Amino acid sequence: QVQLVESGGGLVQAGGSLRLSCAVSGSIFRINAMGWYRQAPGKQRELVARIISGGSTNYADSVKGRFTASRDNAKNTAYLQMNSLKPEDTAVYYCNAAIKRGLWEGADDYWGQGTQVTVSS
Repeated sequence: QVQLVESGGGLVQAGGSLRLSCAVSGSIFRINAMGWYRQAPGKQRELVARIISGGSTNYADSVKGRFTASRDNAKNTAYLQMNSLKPEDTAVYYCNAAIKRGLWEGADDYWGQGTQVTVSS
């Protein structure tokens, strides 16, 4: 069983910072990519940042220069450092990972349970 457990959400004032963590546990062979998505009330889930196994990262235009995604491969953990937060960043943030459970298996998508980030003005 593979689990993604997120932590680090909360309430912060505009201009503040938060750091999200996502720890992967269970029987895995390799994590191909890890990413962060968010979903605000009444809106579709959108990509925030995604790190592929080679280390390159893609960011949504709305967070470039403010958010930094990283991963610690030894700990199977991803992080999202969010600075200069704005009220429009308020959403439930979800961790996503593309995980191979065996050498000859394809990668499947796994999701965390989500963590609420609320930015007050």
